[in-house]
Amino acid sequence: MTLADTTGTTTSAVELPVPADRYRGARLLGTGGLLATFLATCVVTGLPTDRLVLLGWVVAVLAVQSLGRGWPALLRLLADWLPLAGVLLLYDLSRGFADGLGMPVAVGELATADRWLAGGVLPTVWLQDHWGAAWWTVVASLVYSSHFVVTPVVLGVLWLRDRARWAAYARLVVGLSAAGLVTYVLYPAAPPWLAAKDGVIAQVDRLSNSGWAVLGLDKAGALLSSGQGQVNQVAAVPSLHTAFAVLTALVLLPVAHRVWQRMALAAYAVAMPVVLVWSGEHYVVDTLLGAVYAVAVWLLVPRLVAAASRAVRRPPLPAEAGAPQREAVAA
Repeated sequence: MTLADTTGTTTSAVELPVPADRYRGARLLGTGGLLATFLATCVVTGLPTDRLVLLGWVVAVLAVQSLGRGWPALLRLLADWLPLAGVLLLYDLSRGFADGLGMPVAVGELATADRWLAGGVLPTVWLQDHWGAAWWTVVASLVYSSHFVVTPVVLGVLWLRDRARWAAYARLVVGLSAAGLVTYVLYPAAPPWLAAKDGVIAQVDRLSNSGWAVLGLDKAGALLSSGQGQVNQVAAVPSLHTAFAVLTALVLLPVAHRVWQRMALAAYAVAMPVVLVWSGEHYVVDTLLGAVYAVAVWLLVPRLVAAASRAVRRPPLPAEAGAPQREAVAA
C-alpha cells in the first residue's frame, strides 16, 4: 500500500517525466472523449453512485493523462489507486452488513433532539412545509448528488497536481469512512423519511432526487433512488454527506487563493446539510455530528500518521544498539 507511502514520506508532486508535446493532443482528445461519455451516461442512465465505478472513471482519465510518460507513470498510477480502491470496496461491503448485527435502531431519539434544538419544531417538517420551489428542488438534487462525484474528482486533480496533498486527502477519506462505519455499527439510526414511514414523526417525503424530474432527467433520479435502496437504510449518524463536504472544504481552503473560491467552498459545506435536512435524508443533529467527525478526522489523522512514522523510524536505544557488541565480547 502506498497512499504516497503512508509512513509519512511524501513528494510535492507526481514525479513523472515531462511528456512529449506530440502526446498533448492525444491526451486532450482522450480526456474529452471520456468526459463526454461520462456525461452522456449520466443523462441516459443516471449518475452512478458506486464509489468504485466513479473511481474507475477518474483512473481512466488519469491513465489518459499518463500518455507519453512511459510505463513508470502507469505503474505509479496502479500502485497509488489500487490500495485506495480496495479499502473503499471493503468499506462499502462492510457498510452493507452494518445494519444486520443486532443493534437496536434509534428512531425517535434524533427527532427529539432536533425538536429541542429548534424550540419544539421539527426542522425537516417545517422546511418541507414552507420551502418547495422548483428551482430549489433542482439545486437540492444537484448538491445532494455532488457527494458522489466531488471526492473522486478532487482525488484525481490532487494526484495530478500535488501527490503529497493527494496522499494526505486519501488518508482522510479512508479515516472518515472508517469512523462513520464504526458509528453505523454501534448506533444504527433511522433518517427522517424512514421515521415518518414508520409513523414516528409527521409526514416527511424523501425529496433528494425530486429535482431530476424538473430537469426532465427522470432516469437519473431513478438510478439514484435505486442506489439508495441498496445501501444501509439506517446509516444516518453521522451524516457522511455533510462530513465529506466539510472535509473537502477544509482540505482545499489552504490552496484556494481567490475569494470566490473560498466562498464557494464555504457555501458548499453549508448547503449540503441544509439540503439533507430539507430532503428528509438527515436530521440537523446528524449533520452537526458529520461536521464534527470531519474536523476530528482532519485534525487527528495527520497526527496519527506522523506518530506512526516516528515510531517506525525510531533509532534503537543505546542498550539495544550495544547488545550485539556485549554478546560478541562474552563469546
